[in-house]
Amino acid sequence: MDIFAKCRAFTEAREAKAAGLYPYFIPLSDTEATEVTIDGRRLIMIGSNNYLGLTTHPKVRQAAIEATKRYGTSCTGSRFLNGTLELHLELERRLAEYVGTEAALVFSTGYQTNVGTISALVGRGDYVITDKDDHASIVDGCRLAFGETRRFNHSDMEHLERVLAGLPDEAGRLVVVDGVFSMGGDIAPLPEIVALCQKYGARLMVDDAHAIGVLGGGRGTAAHFGLTDKVDLTMGTFSKSFASLGGFIAGAEDVVHYVQHYARSMIFSASIPPANAAAALAALEVMQEEPERIARVNQIGERMRNEYRRLGFNVGNSATPVVPIIIGDNIRTFTAWKMLFEAGVYTNPVIPPAVPPELSLLRTSYMATHTDEQLDRVLETFEQVGKTLGLIG
Repeated sequence: MDIFAKCRAFTEAREAKAAGLYPYFIPLSDTEATEVTIDGRRLIMIGSNNYLGLTTHPKVRQAAIEATKRYGTSCTGSRFLNGTLELHLELERRLAEYVGTEAALVFSTGYQTNVGTISALVGRGDYVITDKDDHASIVDGCRLAFGETRRFNHSDMEHLERVLAGLPDEAGRLVVVDGVFSMGGDIAPLPEIVALCQKYGARLMVDDAHAIGVLGGGRGTAAHFGLTDKVDLTMGTFSKSFASLGGFIAGAEDVVHYVQHYARSMIFSASIPPANAAAALAALEVMQEEPERIARVNQIGERMRNEYRRLGFNVGNSATPVVPIIIGDNIRTFTAWKMLFEAGVYTNPVIPPAVPPELSLLRTSYMATHTDEQLDRVLETFEQVGKTLGLIG
């Protein structure tokens, strides 16, 4: 069989394009964070992970410019060889201090952080235990690890305990969960997870990609619950609140040192460019200097959750500025996306396999820089579209 036969058989995306309902890979000609321009039209952006609105912050922009002037556009090498700048080390030191750990290690992307950390730590005879709603990068890290993977139902602590209790006593075990789940916007029940990890001798890694800059005064899920010293590893990404590109893992110095020498996704990838490192460092400083941004994005998240519920939309268990509008049908989800798009509101439609069929949804997410007027317009547009499609009464 021709290995390309599957490519010719893949027609779903072309059919969606022909029907005018293809919502992906849409090019933006301009962006001002809360608004974007597409084909000359301005839309309110509620599909970005730019939670603190720092991509356009003058300090962050200037830091990237100055780093490019000094170091050039790339390090042209991996961290392991010629790709480590003093700037990377300063960023790692500041990140560890911020999240309350001994050390941190910067990767080229958040995806590579999870893939590299999990595959480095989970060897033959070890087990990695994950929530079924964990991010794809965690899933892929488990696939690359030589150990075995076990999964538990989303935030189901009874199921997690059964999984942990069924593992061999002599096996190493690592529980990995999202702090804030990227599609549902709900928060992992960290106190219960910590207690179970302690009971069964498991280590705990929390993916805080969507929690750093949002929860715990910006310091993440562990800080949110007052459990900073109970979480073994904290992962973060720069492509969201940090307004840059890259990722990091933070924890005990000896663990980070080990990952530094065994994580293939870091050793065999070029380091993040100077501009990205400088932008992330500047964003971290803004988080500390302007805590009102963190308060604002959470206030907006609370307002939008309450307003959507008042209108009759299903927002699931969201407790953050990530607010899903659960529709449960692929065609209606795409249709709602298209109607909102044409009305000037940019959302992200999410369908299987990213979510179960009954949870097809529009993922909305908010920034500290959204104005009340923009949010009013978003709610008015959702109400009109919801009534037209029979999503609300």
